[in-house]
Amino acid sequence: MSPSPDLAHQDVAGEIYRQTANILAAHPCRAFIAPVDVRLPKQDEQDENIDTVVQLDVIVVCDSSKLDRLGIRGVPDWVVEVLSPSTASHDQTKKRSLYEGHGVREYWLVHPIDRVVTVYCLVNGEYGKPDVYELRGETRIKILPDIVIQWDKLAARLPVYY
Repeated sequence: MSPSPDLAHQDVAGEIYRQTANILAAHPCRAFIAPVDVRLPKQDEQDENIDTVVQLDVIVVCDSSKLDRLGIRGVPDWVVEVLSPSTASHDQTKKRSLYEGHGVREYWLVHPIDRVVTVYCLVNGEYGKPDVYELRGETRIKILPDIVIQWDKLAARLPVYY
């Protein structure tokens, strides 16, 4: 059994979810936090045949028809992965390629140790060069401009790594 993520990972994911869900309270989009299965079918593939199932740290889905009792079937609009040393390489390569191929419109990689967020936006079916921001001030979700993540209080309580 894999160990659970460390406390900083959970704090970052929880804070991003909290801020996002609060803003979306009067919006048709919905925010979710792990663990939630996201099933990524190949075209009209039946649920029992889907072999690509991921769990993301924070997810926003704007099409309610993608929600069912099992979780999310189809591509989320916005995805956040909080990097941990044991999963960082996988999140930055394999998952980025998977999300790009399936059409996730915006993909954030939050690195609590380096205190940066890397933002990929889908343009013409591809993620171009990412934008990289420090975890300070605020970062606006490009595809959902009403949502702004505030970093200062969160960053102040993150442990300092040497």
